Amino acid sequence: MERIRTLVSLCTHKHLTIASCESLTAGLFSSKIASCPGASAVLKGALVTYFTEMKHVLAQVEPEVIEEYGVVSQPCAISMAEHTKQIMQVDYCVSFTGNAGPSVMENKPAGRVYCAIASDHNTYPYCFQWDGRSRNEVRQAVVDAMIDALIKVIEQESEEFGNRE
Repeated sequence: MERIRTLVSLCTHKHLTIASCESLTAGLFSSKIASCPGASAVLKGALVTYFTEMKHVLAQVEPEVIEEYGVVSQPCAISMAEHTKQIMQVDYCVSFTGNAGPSVMENKPAGRVYCAIASDHNTYPYCFQWDGRSRNEVRQAVVDAMIDALIKVIEQESEEFGNRE
């Protein structure tokens, strides 16, 4: 909970808004953020695109990306983050797509997760592989990892591009 409070406080202090586009996490990231007092000042919303077609319908992921790379892919995670950032009109958007398990999906092993953070300045892709973990352990691990990653990106961009305080 401490890292969530840090993220909410950082965004509040810098007047930043965030959103998420979530597949395998099914809203877990946004739910965790919303559990923190003050989240309503920074969390604008979330798209839960668990079903493949919802990535196109809601997050406007190009059908060609899904056909060529699949939904468990870095290009899909990048598209999810960039399009949802535009749809939600936020400063930062985090996306989550992957295979929580228990079996292989799109020739990707259980525990393979792709994420991205889209900002006004850049899109940062992430790839994780968690072996030997349950579905919910994978989901929790990736949410925790991306909370930390988002804090780092915001701090890095604040130094590089200036604060909005």
